[in-house]
Amino acid sequence: MSSRTTASERRTMLVFIALMVLVGLNLRPALSSLAPLLTRIQQETGLSALSIGALTTLPVLCLGLFAPLAPWLSRRIGPERTLSAALLLLGGGLLVRSLAATQALFLGTLMVGAAIGVAGTLLPALVKRELPRSADLMTGVYTMALCLGGALGAGLSIPLANWLGSWQASLASWSALAALALAMWIILMPSRQTPAQLPGAAGSMRDLLSQPLAWQVMLFMGSQSSLAYIVFGWLPTLLIERGYSEAQAGWMMGASVMVQLISALSAPWLARLGRDQRPALLIVLGLIASGFWLLLQGPLALRWLGIVLLGLGQGGGFSLALTLIVLRTGNSRLAGKLSGLAQGGGYTIAAMGPLGIGVMLQFEVGLGMVTVALLLITLTAALFACLAGRNLRLEIDDAGQLVTR
Repeated sequence: MSSRTTASERRTMLVFIALMVLVGLNLRPALSSLAPLLTRIQQETGLSALSIGALTTLPVLCLGLFAPLAPWLSRRIGPERTLSAALLLLGGGLLVRSLAATQALFLGTLMVGAAIGVAGTLLPALVKRELPRSADLMTGVYTMALCLGGALGAGLSIPLANWLGSWQASLASWSALAALALAMWIILMPSRQTPAQLPGAAGSMRDLLSQPLAWQVMLFMGSQSSLAYIVFGWLPTLLIERGYSEAQAGWMMGASVMVQLISALSAPWLARLGRDQRPALLIVLGLIASGFWLLLQGPLALRWLGIVLLGLGQGGGFSLALTLIVLRTGNSRLAGKLSGLAQGGGYTIAAMGPLGIGVMLQFEVGLGMVTVALLLITLTAALFACLAGRNLRLEIDDAGQLVTR
């Protein structure tokens, strides 16, 4: 009986990991597939650079605004049904924004951002619940799936548009992957009978906001995510500004995101080597800074080195940001609440990054000033990394109070 139970648990774990990877694959193509098409979209719709900047900012802002809904929805209808609803909304948003009207482009993008905000917030808490002993390493696997999805979205965006005949069809095609994930999730999703499997009453959001550690994790998430969404929204445009073709810029972005697979999976292991995560965080941020500088200011002959360094840094940075959520909490309920706070507040802050780059391009500032802005954001992330990376944890003490230990 024991061996059969163990085998059953192993199968359940493998099914959950496969579902986690499939869902994760859907949470970046909706964002990364848009950036390589911005030039075509702007030419066909007549949108200004500032309007295009708003289009790239909208999904990131929605990530922040809708992420706090995930713990609330999971308490009322369950995390499994909440994730199903998010995948349904994601597929619908991808179809809506492929319609001809400019209003549909913005509405669909809003729907996509809301769906990803809810789903992305739920997954770290589900990982903590289903795989509590290896939640940090499994977060790396989930992040690897995110990076792979982002790379596919960036690299295939232009080829799909050419093959299918329009940028609208290219954007809509990703709804098929969302439909597959929804079907598999509904059929195979894990379930728990206990009502408090995700965020519960212990340690309210007000209590969480009173803890400096929670703010530090949120601000690190926001600053490093700002860099990530600048890449998703503007890197191809910046590379075209440097002289690369539209197709070259799309493939370079796709290659950089593909490189993220390596560090997304390995960064949580690196984080386990020291007493805390500060060295690992500073290493990946240094890679990001070096990559940006080489791509935007360095010799063209070193562009592929810049692509690799940027990819390694950003894959590791995002993986470690999600890992901090599970490492800085004592149980899945707190992980869900910290995930809602860190991703909700963090992505709201991160939205200012793509918008700021859009404003800079609207006023035709040079790549030199854009590079300085990117390095300043990286430095800000490094400051918060030194605080959030310390070996501390949010826990509920014997008196039922939220404390940092």
